[in-house]
Amino acid sequence: MTTYIPAWQDGTLKPVEKLEVHKLGLRHKAVSVFVFYQGQLLIQQRAMSKYHSPGLWANTCCTHPEWDEDDLACAHRRLEDELGMRNMTLVSAGELEYRAHVGNDLIEHEVVQTFVAVCEHEPSISPNPDEVMAHKWVDPITLERLIATAPDQHTEWLKIYFREHFDALFAKGFKEAVT
Repeated sequence: MTTYIPAWQDGTLKPVEKLEVHKLGLRHKAVSVFVFYQGQLLIQQRAMSKYHSPGLWANTCCTHPEWDEDDLACAHRRLEDELGMRNMTLVSAGELEYRAHVGNDLIEHEVVQTFVAVCEHEPSISPNPDEVMAHKWVDPITLERLIATAPDQHTEWLKIYFREHFDALFAKGFKEAVT
């Protein structure tokens, strides 16, 4: 099955085949989700079957919306598809853009709609093994140490998010762990 994602070509948003988007490094739409519980972020280790960044640790969930799919609906769909997580209260954390080489001559150049959930109760997690090989909760100090000591075990976007967008994406969720 061919997957098409919204990408900009000649200044116009068009549906483009996903692998082609990454081969050409086209600027395209994406969604990233960050789920927190008791001051810890849920991170996932990407399945080895992923065509880029397999086996690397990433934020809770990240994906590309389908053509004409609402960003919030996409975030909810992929939380359920990847981690079996339902009924999350997601709050927009804004839009950001980054460009990174992700291996295998592929480039992510994403315009990302970000969403954060701060859970009062520990959410139920049921990972899809085709998407996620492991998951864990991490506090900000541990995540910073993990990224610093083993950067090659983390996705490029997680490193960029932590380094360049900490306040927008992590500060509210990590608040409990640092106060």
